[in-house]
Order: sequence, then C-alpha cells, then structure tokens
Amino acid sequence: METWKLKLKGNWNEIKGKVKQKYADLTDDDLLLEEGKDEELLGRIQKKAGETKEKLKEWIESL
Repeated sequence: METWKLKLKGNWNEIKGKVKQKYADLTDDDLLLEEGKDEELLGRIQKKAGETKEKLKEWIESL
C-alpha cells in the first residue's frame, strides 16, 4: 500500500484538519473518507484545490 494511503488511514482526523486549513473551500462532504475510496477522496481534493494528484500525495506524506 502506498505511504499516503497508510497516512490517511492512520491519522485521518489530524490530516483532515490540516487539509481544511490549507484548502479552506473544501467541505466535510469533500473530505469524507470511505473505506476503499482513497483515490476518489484525492480526486475531490484535487478538483477543489487545483493541485496535481502527485503533489497532493507528496504533501500528505510529508505531514
């Protein structure tokens, strides 16, 4: 499993707060983490944040 996915599963509440701070226009619905839908979550963040998936993955890994 990729490192960013492990981080999401292990520290989601903490990461969610940091994502909301950095990208304030994301809603709780945008940040809903469902089992097995990590890529879908990343896509929702990418769409609103205007970042590439690779850049978002690197940022999540660095948290």
